[in-house]
Amino acid sequence: MNQGQTIFSQVIDFLPKKKFRQCVNRYNGNLRTRSFTCYDQLLCMAFAQLTYRESLRDIECCLRAMREKLYHIGIRGKVSRSTLADANESRDWRIYSDFAQILIHEARRLYVDDDFGLELKETVYALDSSTIDLCLSTFPWARFRKTKAAVKLHTLLDLRGDIPTFIWITDGKVHDVNVLDHLIPEPGAIYIMDRAYLDFQRLYHMHQNSAVFVTRSKINTGLRRIYSHKVDKTTGVRCDQTVAPTGYYSKKDYPEKLRRIKYYDAEKGRSFVFLTNQFLLPALTIAELYRYRWRVEIFFKWIKQHLRIKKFFGTSENAVKTQIWIAISAYVLVAIMKKRLKIELTLYTILQILSISLFEKKMIYQVLTETDYRNEITSSHIQLKLFPKIRDFHKKRVL
Repeated sequence: MNQGQTIFSQVIDFLPKKKFRQCVNRYNGNLRTRSFTCYDQLLCMAFAQLTYRESLRDIECCLRAMREKLYHIGIRGKVSRSTLADANESRDWRIYSDFAQILIHEARRLYVDDDFGLELKETVYALDSSTIDLCLSTFPWARFRKTKAAVKLHTLLDLRGDIPTFIWITDGKVHDVNVLDHLIPEPGAIYIMDRAYLDFQRLYHMHQNSAVFVTRSKINTGLRRIYSHKVDKTTGVRCDQTVAPTGYYSKKDYPEKLRRIKYYDAEKGRSFVFLTNQFLLPALTIAELYRYRWRVEIFFKWIKQHLRIKKFFGTSENAVKTQIWIAISAYVLVAIMKKRLKIELTLYTILQILSISLFEKKMIYQVLTETDYRNEITSSHIQLKLFPKIRDFHKKRVL
């Protein structure tokens, strides 16, 4: 039986501390720091993410209540909301961005052989963005509309393990398609995108780098049919064509041929038109690939609901980016722990258990594996009666 380490300490043991120190030294994160180091900041913010804290005062109260246990989990400095607020405002957010990339690299290595639903050897990515609404008067640097502020998370999700491999944080005005200028296409990989990313010049750049893209066509996209391939309409595929752009600029931006696939989804009663530069896979596989794009939307929904990125602990751009990157690090850390401990529970269930047990002194594997979700119906003779029968009440009065 474990009598020494708390569960939080066991979770933190999965962090590569040496590589974190390298990230801190790269940006002089601990320069002129007396007690509250970058590592203390990381642990405090990770605690806030794992236990759903709502404010700096909330973090301070909870950690001070466990003052005697903080040293053993690695927090050496005194925890106060002013010190934590100053750290979020002043310490370079790139420290936590670089460290998150280290964790992402480790997670991808662990999940490389996982099956995401389709038997494909290629790496498959889903690309999308999500907007987090903010108050314009509090976050004036994140101007989105005339009376509204927002930040946007552009995310490239590896479908093997649902690991975010690339995240670009911008203000809400930046259009989704601009993220393609910051991506380095991986040869042989498949990128699934919505029609917001339909830009022939940028897509041709991906094609020249031997990357495969699958996106939706817009209604006004000018395309000329060159050849039609035979299809089995019972599968939902309505047509499989080789096409070429017809517009003056689109022909110059994408001088090669494209493949257009029209698919009818009987469940939703909708038709979808896909464009891709992949001519070898069956048309139904291309349609199924696009269906898996919803995984990135589930990722956004999950991370907004279960991590603290909708309520920020600071108002500056540096504080917001620091909190988002530490939230991503917490998500990936739980994914790494899940894989290394071979736990069958979902990430949601693991986070729910961790949120109420971080300071218990038990083996983490025991806590995450000895859970019982069975809802058995007990026999009537051991159930308490809320309202006794009327005749039983009268018997008692007679006695």
